Amino acid sequence: MSNEMKQWVLASHPTGMPTSENWQMRTAPMPEPGVGEVLTRAVYLSVDPYMRGRISPRANYAAGVGIGDVMHGGGVGVVVESKDPVLKPGDIVESFRFDWQEYNVQKASALRKVDPEMGPIHSALSYLGLPGLTAYFTLLAAGEMKAGDDVVISAASGAVGQVAGQIAVIKGARPIAVAGSDEKVEWCKDIGYAEGINYKTATDLTDAVKRACPHGVDLFLDNTAGPIHDAVMRNLAEKSRTVICGTVALADKFEEPDIGERFLRNIMIARATVRGFILFDHADRFDEARAELSAWAKSGKLRHKEDMMQGIESMPAAFLRLMTGANMGKQLIQVSDDPTL
Repeated sequence: MSNEMKQWVLASHPTGMPTSENWQMRTAPMPEPGVGEVLTRAVYLSVDPYMRGRISPRANYAAGVGIGDVMHGGGVGVVVESKDPVLKPGDIVESFRFDWQEYNVQKASALRKVDPEMGPIHSALSYLGLPGLTAYFTLLAAGEMKAGDDVVISAASGAVGQVAGQIAVIKGARPIAVAGSDEKVEWCKDIGYAEGINYKTATDLTDAVKRACPHGVDLFLDNTAGPIHDAVMRNLAEKSRTVICGTVALADKFEEPDIGERFLRNIMIARATVRGFILFDHADRFDEARAELSAWAKSGKLRHKEDMMQGIESMPAAFLRLMTGANMGKQLIQVSDDPTL
């Protein structure tokens, strides 16, 4: 094992859409664990839409990344050295703070042991991780989804959307996909979405939503904000629920006020509920959700795609693919050998 490792640091806060120049790769000394800590080798790293907020100088729901700081992110890795009795070398672990680097030192208490019997270890970053848990709790907790609901899901072919649509089917709802290409719409239909809308080619997005949901949208899982949000707000069913999960459509204007049409009267007339969603509000139920998601996947009720890139050098490019919607499914980066394969 080398005495140095590669890592990505934030070189500048983006203005508008991020570019690769906002990060810089550097080498750093190999970290050493202290008492109660473990050294882990990253195997799979994740990029997720929430990271756009972390690199903005504006206030966010979690601490941002400062200039010169290692970029935050989740990952799955293998324990190399442990100074804690709970974990031992060879254990597979997952953390929301693996960061964009080849090795990491963390307290053992900050790591979750991954059970390869529940699914491939990279699934801890997709349908058994943040995206799958988000889909589960946005629909079943925050969204109070009921059988028969017309459920519109934006970014439907993405990491959250592909799981959410299938959960809706499992629970007897009718999911409608909104995605950015015909290929993505067809994939969504293939995994159970009742209908799909290509928001990039629809001549009238509001009318497209109305045709897909002639009685109005009962539940909207908003992963994007922007024009898709506006189209759904004009088509709310009585007592509808909207869950604001992500705002990736604003990725090129995070530092600007979110100015647009206001829909207060639509919300009032529909007696609708609009609520924000932060996954960690539901942390006490993560094990319950993972068990159910794993069972659905093993039974064939839950299918998934990963968009896998290779090498630590790919981190910024993978994140930019996510920001522009170029990915198909969960965007992951494999940075070293998977010991379970």
